[in-house]
Amino acid sequence: MKATLLILLVVGLALAPLWHFRPSPRQRTQAALRERAALAGLYVEFRDLPLPRPRRERLPASERQVLYYGLRLPPSRGAGRRARAWWREQGGWRASEGRDGPPAAVASLPDWALAVGIDEASCGVYWQEAAGPEAVDAIADALTAWRDAVDGTPPVPSLDP
Repeated sequence: MKATLLILLVVGLALAPLWHFRPSPRQRTQAALRERAALAGLYVEFRDLPLPRPRRERLPASERQVLYYGLRLPPSRGAGRRARAWWREQGGWRASEGRDGPPAAVASLPDWALAVGIDEASCGVYWQEAAGPEAVDAIADALTAWRDAVDGTPPVPSLDP
């Protein structure tokens, strides 16, 4: 009996440091969101918010660096795509250049979408993973619609009844 308890104690002490490496509930949620994004054809990376340089430099890294859920775009024909970005400010959208708002496909995303942007390689949404799996689905749908509008490709009809 004493030998069994001693063995269990030694095994417990040996395994205790491994419990430190178990993912937290927040990490499991993030992994699930990113897996869902990958299955929807999106890629995920950390990027700085697309704000004007002086404003961006005033922000601490924890607020400036957010997640970018992007959708790759086919190469443009001709002169190339102009990089543009829009970010939320005082309940509306602010453009990196000009006064026009973001495309309708992404303009209706809820407040958890901090910014949207497009460049030669991708279009995407900047956010902090502050919503659930339905947000990833909304991002994927919005970015697909935006890509189709930029590319001029008609949307693929849905197979759902």
